[in-house]
Amino acid sequence: MTTIRTVFGVVGLVALILGLIGMHGFRTVTSWFDTTYYTLQLFVLGSDPLQPPVDQAIPWQLQAARFLAPLFTVATVVETTRVLLAGEIRRLRSRLARRHAVICGDTPFAKALAAQLFATGERVVVVRSAPIRPFELRHRRLLGVSGDARSPEVLRAAGLRRARWLYICGDDDQVNHAVSVTAGTELQLRRSSPWIFVQLNRQQTCHLLQARRLGAANSNRFRLDYFHVDDVAARSLYRRHPLPPRDADGRPLRLLISGDTSFARVLLVETARHWRFAGGQRDHLEVDVIGRDAGRTVATLHARFPFLEAACRVRAHDELLGDWLPEISRPAHYDRIYLCHEDEQRMLDLALESTQLWQAVTEKVFVAAHEATALADAFHGGELNDLLDEVGGKLRVYPIITQACDAQLIADDLTERLAVRFHQRYLDTARGAASPSSAVGWKQLSEPLRNANRAQVQGIAAKMQKLGCVIAVRNGEDGLITDRELEELAELEHTRWCEERAGQGWRHAERRDDRRRRHPDLVPWQDLGEAGREKARDAVRYMTEMLADEGFTIVRLTEPVRATTV
Repeated sequence: MTTIRTVFGVVGLVALILGLIGMHGFRTVTSWFDTTYYTLQLFVLGSDPLQPPVDQAIPWQLQAARFLAPLFTVATVVETTRVLLAGEIRRLRSRLARRHAVICGDTPFAKALAAQLFATGERVVVVRSAPIRPFELRHRRLLGVSGDARSPEVLRAAGLRRARWLYICGDDDQVNHAVSVTAGTELQLRRSSPWIFVQLNRQQTCHLLQARRLGAANSNRFRLDYFHVDDVAARSLYRRHPLPPRDADGRPLRLLISGDTSFARVLLVETARHWRFAGGQRDHLEVDVIGRDAGRTVATLHARFPFLEAACRVRAHDELLGDWLPEISRPAHYDRIYLCHEDEQRMLDLALESTQLWQAVTEKVFVAAHEATALADAFHGGELNDLLDEVGGKLRVYPIITQACDAQLIADDLTERLAVRFHQRYLDTARGAASPSSAVGWKQLSEPLRNANRAQVQGIAAKMQKLGCVIAVRNGEDGLITDRELEELAELEHTRWCEERAGQGWRHAERRDDRRRRHPDLVPWQDLGEAGREKARDAVRYMTEMLADEGFTIVRLTEPVRATTV
């Protein structure tokens, strides 16, 4: 558009110059005042001296101006109309958009997420309560709607029913819940619905509501999950800066996490999870946690996440960072230090001025902050924008809001993570019996097979209802499943699997044939062989293990029947 405007600007200027030259001295035009006046008339599709009859030859300059001037006028009218109707055009394009992302919210996170999605080539429709300025959304793939997202009309104007994703990112959790309810009402009974991601501003509430969502019996109506920026930012940190491996005979990797924020708690759990999935041994990772209430924090996390104790050695110290520094300054005591304090400005000042802190680490000091995006860009903006020294590469300002704006990690929600683990379990147990189409990693797996694993996760709610149980946040104890309950749940799992396969056109046959969609286990439970029954039992056992790893457990609403447990 800038190029087109420039071209027509040049056309208008050339028409004006040629018109002045050609009009000067034409017929009775003798003064420059008349010359200018008659030349300007060319831009309104006519000029008095050129009205017929014309009794003298028209100079070539004037002939060219007769055509160029109206062309400039038409272009000006079209551009003016486009600018005046830009709002209406954008509203129409937003309503008619397809396979796009809808982002609701006026927060910095919502704006950063919109920019990140737009940068990857996605079509984005932002929904804001504040009016969108005329030239604020200049790019064709970035659209906008002004209004209250709790209104069905506003969500329809954003093309909700044809969207791929809906991100609800307001700064008020109650408003975010209201928007999710409105979206759910709009999308009910639709065969294809966008994935809905609701941002919550309290990490503890987010975890609690994830349990309630996982236990919702109608959770398969449409995909919905809750997320917190600290959770996403912690996963993003180890995706961008993975922990270095340690040799069997090498010294342990030593980390220090300082602070009592929710990000510090999430980071400790994510550190253990990342180390375990990377195949690291417990004795090769030591984590010191310091803060005013570090002991109680670590005890709570150990009770909630059983793998934490098995993945690494964690030591808690109820001290302040200022008191801790003299003990670790020399020689270098830690491979990494993470600073996660509520007073972000004071923490940044400490990281910038404390030579003891720099000397205490061999790799990096990460300063996690929600409001340091610009400072992080000044430090780590790339070769052309590295305005500040990183203390020999040791200082790393980690902007939580920016790093959490990762659509891929947000989409890797609880349902997706559990589905990936179900598939990995299948690969580990099936070994040579796995079909060629399913014996691949999650990224290479076809979408129908991915949906089959997601359906297995969504079927957890029905199993809990059958037991008279609910899913709750784990506090040190796991619900035990009796032998009788295991058998009931395994039969439910087999029935669910048969229905899911039958819906995809699979039928029973004596031998498995993936091409013709035939499987020998597509029979009622009473006709199923012991090998098939054991696969269903293993899926139920693994379900409880996965829930514990995510910080959840099974809680009975009534007293259990006394029996042998598994």
